[in-house]
Amino acid sequence: MKNITVRKYNSSDYQQWNTFISNAKNATFLFHRDFMEYHKDRFEDYSLLFFDDKNQVKAVFPANKSGEVVFSHQGLTYGGLVFSKKNKAEETEQMVQLLLDYLTADSVKKIIVKLLPSLYNQLATNDFDYFIYQKGGVLFRRDMNLAINLKCELQISKSKLKHFRRVSETGLTIVQESDFSNFWNLVLIPRLNEKHQASPVHTLAEIHYLTSKFPNNIRQYSVYEEDEIIAGITVFESDYVVKSQYGATTKRGETTRALDFLFIHLIEKYKNEGKSFFDMGIVNENEGKIYNKGLISQKEELGCTVYNQDFYTILL
Repeated sequence: MKNITVRKYNSSDYQQWNTFISNAKNATFLFHRDFMEYHKDRFEDYSLLFFDDKNQVKAVFPANKSGEVVFSHQGLTYGGLVFSKKNKAEETEQMVQLLLDYLTADSVKKIIVKLLPSLYNQLATNDFDYFIYQKGGVLFRRDMNLAINLKCELQISKSKLKHFRRVSETGLTIVQESDFSNFWNLVLIPRLNEKHQASPVHTLAEIHYLTSKFPNNIRQYSVYEEDEIIAGITVFESDYVVKSQYGATTKRGETTRALDFLFIHLIEKYKNEGKSFFDMGIVNENEGKIYNKGLISQKEELGCTVYNQDFYTILL
């Protein structure tokens, strides 16, 4: 067994952490410290670093702590151990055990891990899933995450394509914008409030801040009818995956099917640019116990299939 050690992240590790993330086999820009810390006032950071005997980073664990429970990570869409490309299964087992021993010694009672959906991995990391299970992990939640494999022939329904061609002739304009204000204030916030009595996870100020930090990863595409915004999609771009983080349309946009028009445009755009997947997010409610049948049908008609996201808990 290799001599691997673990300790908590501190601010002096900022550069070393981010350099590791940029070369890891299962990481996205969400694990960059600038992204993790935009809401640091809401979460007690409990991130960990694993080192080999040459003091080189072997893995990192983005996490936060609440009471006697450690999460990976409540402020992120996904989490788990993030590994180097050269990591071996035996080392994964050792680091999972080190993680559990470290948490136990720190009086943590439970750990909750929400795994990175497999479509984001450059290289498979199912050894981590296995060792979490082997060491007592219980699968307590499974969400259906819908995504399009852009390396395969697109499977967009004939009716969606028919409406796309018709809408393409109506003079709607697709604009990539650096200012998210129109979409947030005129489309996203009012529609979320009207339909779900909810608000976006990110405030307008937060999305502008994150875009200033990650201008190549966060983009806003909007549909205008003359000078009126009627739909929009905010995307998070990773090396291989594009995720539609937010998508919404006005009532006027619904009548012209502007959101489908924009989705199909972006699906074709990113396929032509060589991305591997277009992630359209989960369709589950009530912590995975039920799913929205209408929503999954809409996404399947755009060519999506299911890639599960699993959640494990371990009592310590």
